[in-house]
Amino acid sequence: MNRPAVPAHTPMSQFLQHAGELLVGGIPLSRLAARAGQTPFYAYDRQLLTRRVDELRTALPPSVKLHYAMKANPMPALVCHMAALVDGIDVASAGELKVALDAGADPREISFAGPAKRRSELRQAVAAGILINVESFREVAELAEICAESGHVARLAVRVNPDFELKSAGMKMGGGARQFGVDAEQVPELLAEIGRSGMKFEGFHLFAGAQNLKCEAIVEAQRKSFELAVLLAQSAPSAVRFLNLGGGFGIPYFPGEQRLDLTPIGHNLADLVDRAGRELPEAELVIELGRYLVGEAGIYVTRIVDRKVSRGHTFLVCDGGLHQHLSASGNFGQVIRKNYPIAIGNRMAAGECETVSVVGPLCTPLDLLADRMELAKAEIGDLVVIFQSGAYGFSASPQAFLGHPFCLELLV
Repeated sequence: MNRPAVPAHTPMSQFLQHAGELLVGGIPLSRLAARAGQTPFYAYDRQLLTRRVDELRTALPPSVKLHYAMKANPMPALVCHMAALVDGIDVASAGELKVALDAGADPREISFAGPAKRRSELRQAVAAGILINVESFREVAELAEICAESGHVARLAVRVNPDFELKSAGMKMGGGARQFGVDAEQVPELLAEIGRSGMKFEGFHLFAGAQNLKCEAIVEAQRKSFELAVLLAQSAPSAVRFLNLGGGFGIPYFPGEQRLDLTPIGHNLADLVDRAGRELPEAELVIELGRYLVGEAGIYVTRIVDRKVSRGHTFLVCDGGLHQHLSASGNFGQVIRKNYPIAIGNRMAAGECETVSVVGPLCTPLDLLADRMELAKAEIGDLVVIFQSGAYGFSASPQAFLGHPFCLELLV
């Protein structure tokens, strides 16, 4: 009986190759590893970052602002690069706020979201003059006190928990009971509180979900978000000047997934811009993206330190593992573990292949980077590359686990 063919990963064609080696920023992988001085490391290609922003600018209406959600990758050098390309930065902590300000981002174009903003963080945000996406009645009350104490006026937008979800999203961020934002039905009451406080209301932030590869689902969520904002604007203490429609744009990680089609999304946003001119005439529309901007521009590189054959199956044992790339191990939200796209980065032209599992150095069976995957036949010293690693890699991994050395990050 023939088994059905296993779907292939989407080709990782964003990186060029030369003489059998992957090129990152035009540099052969083995030379980049020598330059780094160690493995493992993350490498981000600045040309690919710039190209992704250019692609979005071409696909989206020119009046739609593009914000980088730096939670996806807060590496300071990368944030400096992105700050020069996008219209604004979205932060999720005072620590990220410092990085954004150090990177030269305009405080007027920095927004701050998060469900547990501490009073000290709110005070810093008010002093910096950034836009605060308030997510509870407690935040509004504390901000009013901070403004009274400091003499500064806080800039506020309301993060709304909508009454719908982003269909087919890899991660739901809105709809139902959520810790994020204020339930849509409670927003009019919160707007009244803001009006009484004398603080500066600027608009709404709606983020229904993340990691979506279905353009029709994103289009529907954007349209519903806009219509909800128009409805809530009737209760606002002043005109809506800022409308963040969230993001949700996904990238392909797993076999069978295809890249997102931006064309319908661009057409829909053009329609919403036209409607905003009539229904929210003072509002600027914003799209907030993290993973989509940086995820495909990054790789994780780890070196093979051992080859082991156990009962007929080959394991490539590497110096990096789940402690440095939790997402690739499947322990950062996957329900059923799937392989990221992986290659032997210094053997890209190799003809001989073998089915292997790639594992890390940790004393746990969870430390699995590739499970029974066909790769070029590799030897001790070769370099394993995990693609789609520019987002939620280095900063989203428990690097202190079991005391192994931390890895490096390079912007090339």
